Amino acid sequence: MERYQVILAYDGTDFLGFQRQGTGTRTVQAVVEDALRHIGWRGDAILAAGRTDTGVHASGQVIAFDFEWRHTDAELAQALNAHLPGDAAVRSVRRTTTAFHPRYDARRRSYQYHVFVDPLPDPLRERYGWRLDQWPSLELLQAAGHKLTGYLDCAAFGSPPRKGGATHRKIYRAEWLQTGQNSLEFHITANAFLYHMARRIVYLGIQVGTGRLDMSAFDAGVRLAGKLPGGLAPANGLVLTEVDYESPWDPDIPIRAKNDGIVEQEKSRNFEE
Repeated sequence: MERYQVILAYDGTDFLGFQRQGTGTRTVQAVVEDALRHIGWRGDAILAAGRTDTGVHASGQVIAFDFEWRHTDAELAQALNAHLPGDAAVRSVRRTTTAFHPRYDARRRSYQYHVFVDPLPDPLRERYGWRLDQWPSLELLQAAGHKLTGYLDCAAFGSPPRKGGATHRKIYRAEWLQTGQNSLEFHITANAFLYHMARRIVYLGIQVGTGRLDMSAFDAGVRLAGKLPGGLAPANGLVLTEVDYESPWDPDIPIRAKNDGIVEQEKSRNFEE
């Protein structure tokens, strides 16, 4: 029996999120486990780096499972893809250590958010992006993003996975880029994310960029974890692009002792995140 580390991509449009739910509910975890069972897997549940929300996409989700497979890693990828639906695919497979955990061992997670400006509906582009009818100020967007980097109390941007849980996160990158004549991308990398954190940051950035939210109010919300206007960017613009296991532990992130006596850096569940 060996543990496999798999990079998974999926179009989240027709999934009710990543995590397995009730019988018959179409989730990413459910279709992956179904594909595994078709090729002889007898496990209870796969492990995942994060549980993306309904409608959120991924090009770099990481999962792991234990499996007795007598063929090559490439053949395992082919076998799984033969049983997966068209909106989910295995992108790579490799054997890893039996102790590997895609959530607990992750150092950083990265997301992209896609925005485009068009006064008229565009069904194809709107499947993977948030359509705005007003062009936001790129200068204001970039200034808002720069205020987010560092070790921050992110309570204004999301809720922890458990009631009373920690809301501090280390944000390494929060950058807005113009990627076309009428399109923008937001790139964010953090050690972990609160529930809805990425989409809330995008929403508030757009409010700043379109003049609906004053930069001083946004800055106060960031610095003081204060109350900011409610709202979320639509799920369909968000993509989980990468989970990093190679970066060194960050000294800014507190150390805690687990119940089993192993001392490790604090790690939080990564929802949609």
